[in-house]
Amino acid sequence: MESIELNEKDTIQTSDFLPLNGTDYIELYVGNAKQSAHYYKTAFGFQSLAYAGPETGIKDRASYVLVQNKMRLMLTTPLHSDGPIAEHHRKHGDGVKVIALMVDDAYDAHTQTTKRGGISSLQPKTLNDKNGEVRMSGIKTYGEVEHYFIERKNYNGIFMPGFVEWKSTYNPEPTGLLYVDHCVGNVGWNQMNPRVKFYEEVMGFKNILSFDDKDISTEYSALMSKVMSNGNGFVKFPINEPAVGKKKSQVEEYLDFYEGEGTQHIAIATADIVSTVKQLMARGVEFLKVPSSYYDDLFDRVGKIEEDIEPLKELGILVDRDDEGYLLQLFSKPVEDRPTLFYEIIQRKGAKSFGKGNFKALFEALEREQELRGNL
Repeated sequence: MESIELNEKDTIQTSDFLPLNGTDYIELYVGNAKQSAHYYKTAFGFQSLAYAGPETGIKDRASYVLVQNKMRLMLTTPLHSDGPIAEHHRKHGDGVKVIALMVDDAYDAHTQTTKRGGISSLQPKTLNDKNGEVRMSGIKTYGEVEHYFIERKNYNGIFMPGFVEWKSTYNPEPTGLLYVDHCVGNVGWNQMNPRVKFYEEVMGFKNILSFDDKDISTEYSALMSKVMSNGNGFVKFPINEPAVGKKKSQVEEYLDFYEGEGTQHIAIATADIVSTVKQLMARGVEFLKVPSSYYDDLFDRVGKIEEDIEPLKELGILVDRDDEGYLLQLFSKPVEDRPTLFYEIIQRKGAKSFGKGNFKALFEALEREQELRGNL
């Protein structure tokens, strides 16, 4: 039960009909899961966790599950040219298919969301093996992305029934990635408000921040964004929509190359962004760079911070402050040849916002990359 403060005397009590405990895993459909898994292990420091495929009785796909602290990635590839996985990859390239959310009751989550207008993509089912049971269900969201509800309180296995432990002699050191902070979706023209309404009505989320084309714009392009959050703040989904500008925005470029709506980037939390980014760069992860002049008036803009400015400047790490503290963030370049999915590394020092003060510098950096690709 949560309360909404109106004034000193009046309080409305509202029930959270879809309690979420965080992100359980994110599944990407990719062209070659074995090689993608090697990339995420080498570049990002994920560890081998679980595997499912022909050897486990699944004939149409192979799935590799990787883990780092509380973050799990599942990489799935089709084994034949027909079927929905192959069609998804043919159209979109590598991309996010499932954002799975941890719940206490997967069956009730399905009931609550579908009776509020959610469209089922996975009917409630229970998977069993000697380690217990996992209950799961799912609904559709923007584009072809789905939300699965995962209930694993009665399961003690490595991941879930149908998977076996994936043992590997190649396990690079982790890089300090902790958990999913938020996932950003790009939607089409005039689709942000309908998607916001979906999260409000079907999943009980609240719109905690809004940015219009005055907040997120450069000389050439603009976009609009609204941040949706569940009641406890464990799950946050900013939704981006293109806005009219002189040239094509990064959201338009994404929609063109992804050939539809989808997850633009995954933000991963760290407790030491300088250390994490140094390791990621040393392993070949490429990041967007802002001009060194960004740091000339950094303290005037964000006030005192605990970090030395020189390492931030050297690595290109951005800083922003809100009423509750500050944050440090850095965005990777796309991790595939299509300019679609990328990653954000974020460290929060109290701040609950999303770096509004960095939007202009960030988007100008993105536009420099778009121009190199000939897509601005």
